[in-house]
Amino acid sequence: MPTRAQRVTLKEIASQTGVSLTTISKVLNGAADVSSATRELVEEHLRKSGYRRRKSRKRHEYIEVVLHELEGEWALAIIEGVREAAAERGLAVSLSVSGDRHAPASVWLESVIRRGPTGIILLFAGIPAEGRERLEARGIPFVVIDPAGDPAPGIPSVGASNWAGGLEATRHLLGLGHRRIAAISGPEDVMSSLARLDGYRSAMRAARLPVDPAWIRYGELDRSSGEREAAALLALPDPPTAIFAGSDIQALGVLHAAAARRVDVPGALSVVGFDDLPVAELASPRLTTIHQPLREMAEQATRLLLRLLEDADPEPTRIELATSLVVRDSTAPPLAGK
Repeated sequence: MPTRAQRVTLKEIASQTGVSLTTISKVLNGAADVSSATRELVEEHLRKSGYRRRKSRKRHEYIEVVLHELEGEWALAIIEGVREAAAERGLAVSLSVSGDRHAPASVWLESVIRRGPTGIILLFAGIPAEGRERLEARGIPFVVIDPAGDPAPGIPSVGASNWAGGLEATRHLLGLGHRRIAAISGPEDVMSSLARLDGYRSAMRAARLPVDPAWIRYGELDRSSGEREAAALLALPDPPTAIFAGSDIQALGVLHAAAARRVDVPGALSVVGFDDLPVAELASPRLTTIHQPLREMAEQATRLLLRLLEDADPEPTRIELATSLVVRDSTAPPLAGK
């Protein structure tokens, strides 16, 4: 890498790549009208040369939180955690709703570059490579609060121990004496849901218990999916005595399906959720669940973002917080003979 005295100039980069200074400037400024191939060529030469970008002068003192839907206690807990950590540094918080659960929409990227926030916190699985390059080109750091559980290598992110949570939920039910334990997972294309399901499977295998394929159901992490899939499970000839749901909101749907069929919880059916939202304490019966430290995840993500402002390559860039079991009233030993 060149020394300070030997540091490469943009003119030299232009000569090496055959790309005009105007186009190189567009790459550095995150402009959209540059082909992916040209952008990759210039970025590669910039990296190899050790060229250091100037920090963006157009910077507003706020953190932008981007999520695909603004509803539910999950999002509110995250937003409050970001707000508290940002306030410690005198920063405001702005909210944007964009895209789907996988990534924000491309139109958002154009507008956020124009706005120039201090930094960005994304509640998505990640961000497309081109979007990442453009944000980095403008010196706008970002961190993913990782609901999907599968950030690309090198993306700064904060998540929770989903596999361990699924394992602990299932071990709790096994410890009560349940053997026919079903699981209602989130979507099959969301890694956090699959990790929780893998934790469930691992606990069942360790207990040398078979898992009937009919006991594993997939749906959205909402009440209607929980109710629909629980109804199907309870209609089986040999229904489960316990259900591990992929979220507290799904678990509320399970409770509703059980009540509609006059299946007593926890007498005839034990239910465990995931998240430990305030609604878990208010449910009837009060919901046993896996505590996911949402506010702490948001606070850690904000602090990581602030470290990125001071150091482009802090350690660590992937933080995983522990989950824990919260036992309430929705779980009990199975009925005799079940």
